[in-house]
Amino acid sequence: MDMTITRKVWLCPMARACVTGVLALAPLGAACAWQSAAKASSLQFQQNASQQQTRDQLQKSQLSQQLRQGVTDNAKRPTAKQARAQQQLDDADRAQRDRDRANQQDLLDRERAAAALPRVIPKDLPPPPRSGE
Repeated sequence: MDMTITRKVWLCPMARACVTGVLALAPLGAACAWQSAAKASSLQFQQNASQQQTRDQLQKSQLSQQLRQGVTDNAKRPTAKQARAQQQLDDADRAQRDRDRANQQDLLDRERAAAALPRVIPKDLPPPPRSGE
């Protein structure tokens, strides 16, 4: 003969109200946590996209420099025996490299400055009032 003794546990009304409240608010907490994670994920995506755009711009700049250097080298060939023309081409080439380097440094500086700024996530605005009402 199997005798199982069971006892019903009755919570006091205050404890029952607390347990009910916790159970009722659990989905809200989960929804808030999910929304927070979604915002963080969105922010991470934006930062990654910005960094990729900076890398793309730097790569484009470097390729442009290489192409320009090839053109400059070809332009120097016919004037190789003319010291004055060669010096002018060298000066122009050096000035262009300095501009390119300054542009790349500016791009990197702006990316670093943007990463250091605090991120502000705007709250949803109320809908605009309808005209005629």
